[in-house]
Amino acid sequence: MKTNTLALFRNLQHRLSRSKRWLFLAVITLGLLPSNTRADGLGDILSLFHTITGTLQGPIGGALSEMRKVSAAVNNFRQQIIWPLVLINQTRSFVTATRAHYTGLMSQIEGIKNNSATLALPMQLESVFRNAQSGSMGQIPSIYTQVYQPVALSGSARPMQRNLMDIDDAMSMDSLKTAMVSDQTTQGMLTLADSLEQQAMTAAPGSASMITAQARIADLETQAQLAKMLAAQLRQEATKLAHQNALLKQRSVATQNLQNQIQQVLAYP
Repeated sequence: MKTNTLALFRNLQHRLSRSKRWLFLAVITLGLLPSNTRADGLGDILSLFHTITGTLQGPIGGALSEMRKVSAAVNNFRQQIIWPLVLINQTRSFVTATRAHYTGLMSQIEGIKNNSATLALPMQLESVFRNAQSGSMGQIPSIYTQVYQPVALSGSARPMQRNLMDIDDAMSMDSLKTAMVSDQTTQGMLTLADSLEQQAMTAAPGSASMITAQARIADLETQAQLAKMLAAQLRQEATKLAHQNALLKQRSVATQNLQNQIQQVLAYP
């Protein structure tokens, strides 16, 4: 009988995993302990559990309760004073209503085409500098030359006249290219503005400062682009004044030459 029992125990031991083995041994060991020892051990464990439960319900429980009260007070202060939910919801509703009212109108305005050229080459040039794509700047010189004619050859005009033609063409193309960059930047600013509006509708309380920072940055970029456009206009006006002054100089030289010729004629016997 003892041999059969040992064989059965070995079989069972081989089938159990390592962790189950230890559990099985612990149960057997606990079962082999004297009854008074088991009772003392269980009493100590129950006493320890009772002490832990009393500590959690007593000092720690009171501290946790106070912490919950403080957290609730902080959240209430945030929701009513710092980030009032009623005002936030009103702002979101206002932004949503404004977008719904003006988005269609703005899309119609952006879709208006004001191209006015009717001939093939002018239409091509106008299409290029109105497409708001700075990558197509390289097409402007060739089409511009076909529309406005190239600079006169050296034998067909005097050097001063050729210089004026060349600088006038350069400033014209410069202004066209600057306008193309400005149009492209405007498209980017409109896209960013739309994104900020969408963020404002779904922004979490406390994130308004981040959206405001993005709007300020966009405003600075717009101001910088306006400064570039103003600089281009000032250059255009400066070259126009220089062109007019060059014509006055040319006329004064022509007048002086005429006076010299008249004096030579009068001095002829």
